[in-house]
Amino acid sequence: MLKRKKENLGADGQLLRKRASEDLSYLAQLMDGYTKLAIDDPVTPFKEENLDEIGRNVDYGILEALNGTWVSYNMNYNENITKPSLASGIHTTIMPSPGTNPGTIPGKFSFDCEEYIEKLTFSLVPGGVRNRGGASELFCGAVKYEQTIKSVNKIEGQEALKYTPIHEENGMYLWLSDVYNHAATKESIERDRGIHAESTSDEKNYGYKGRYRDEPLLRISPDGQEKKYILQSELQPGQPYYEIIPAQEIKPGAGLDGPYFIPDYSISRSGVIPHGSTITLLGDIAPQGNSYLITGSPVFPYGTAAWQPKHLSISRTMGSAGVKPDDLIDLDQPAPAWVHETLDDVNDSGSNKIYTQRILADDLYPYSVRPDLRLRDTLKGQEVSNYVHVKMTSKMKTGAQGGILNVPFVNRFVPTVNVDMHMWIETVVENGKDILQLQYEQIVFFEFDFGNDGGTTSWPHIQTNTLRKLEDIPEDQRKVIEEQFFVQPDIITGNTANPPAGCPYHKE
Repeated sequence: MLKRKKENLGADGQLLRKRASEDLSYLAQLMDGYTKLAIDDPVTPFKEENLDEIGRNVDYGILEALNGTWVSYNMNYNENITKPSLASGIHTTIMPSPGTNPGTIPGKFSFDCEEYIEKLTFSLVPGGVRNRGGASELFCGAVKYEQTIKSVNKIEGQEALKYTPIHEENGMYLWLSDVYNHAATKESIERDRGIHAESTSDEKNYGYKGRYRDEPLLRISPDGQEKKYILQSELQPGQPYYEIIPAQEIKPGAGLDGPYFIPDYSISRSGVIPHGSTITLLGDIAPQGNSYLITGSPVFPYGTAAWQPKHLSISRTMGSAGVKPDDLIDLDQPAPAWVHETLDDVNDSGSNKIYTQRILADDLYPYSVRPDLRLRDTLKGQEVSNYVHVKMTSKMKTGAQGGILNVPFVNRFVPTVNVDMHMWIETVVENGKDILQLQYEQIVFFEFDFGNDGGTTSWPHIQTNTLRKLEDIPEDQRKVIEEQFFVQPDIITGNTANPPAGCPYHKE
């Protein structure tokens, strides 16, 4: 969990935060002062009278930079790109082929790789979200999101583009803002004790005559003697005791010594996908050295170095296209010759290539094989001064875990088992102006029990995209985005709103 330096409640109850230099870029100001929270860091005591002020000044961390509406920004401006893109996003999707059944006709799949456009809206939830854990209190900055995606394909024989809705999603991001220590007070004890808190059993069993007992009783008489009990506070140094009767109440000040909970993540994402999956991802900002704001541009590999299975739409369980460690496919060169050959038992022994041939032969190669190369190529020719890299997953190797829940149909035929996500929030300098840019790669793993030997195939479903705020994209791209996402016909009259309803570019 990250914590901003020099952050505390002042004498007047106002939250004091370190002010960054106005000469810094927006991301530099936003990320200034963050460090890893450690067990020996000072902890702010929680006070009820400060609750409203804490809520009004909750920290949203890097999520604050996401606030607003983001839309697709393609790379057609880039003179290094020889093949203009129809859209900024790339997705790869695999599904069981029509007619297949895991019990009779296994191992046949349909593969799609499409470009897409997107509208992604984030909105900060006012006030802090308070999670109460007794002696520990955790406040979160919540950010709602809504995502709409349309595939973009040329209609055969026409110059026009076809836009097809393919994905809707909504959910919430949480930034773990502040941890407070909430010790018991006389007032909290009296308020929370309950109506029937007095006990007569202590006097009957142990001779204790007080109304409420907020410390343990200790038996100081040896076995075989008449039992005698005293309060823990009455025990003399070195005095032996033979039984411990736990306290039934807490006393003022209890909880000052912990437990002190430090989450091993700073960001969570909960999302609802209409196919029937609900996800929870956990993650953090990935530092470079000691800095959470990284200078320069995100780095993606070239050539054979780009053949990295964790980013490919070809998993190891699919045979990895028959690739050997000493003979990797160069994704910056044309696809290998076998991709365009008829496969048989001679040139595809073991049927390793049959799964992957169409992926490498796709019109969107090499993005059909490694979609995040579109992010790399979009960055060509851009001047990126700094960025923040967020990494999240539903399945951690150790520690706190996220998770995925699927409806029974999805669980039966296309179970979603893991989601990995990278998000780069970048400062791009254009014409002397700083522009925020958002890039992401999301890898969703499906598992198919379709192997003819009973094996399981893990197949990545990958989405990557580059987005900017609507006012920061070229006019021709903005027109398409407005038509597809903001000009919505009335469901009764069929008329469209003018100006487009919900379009932030046209708000006064």
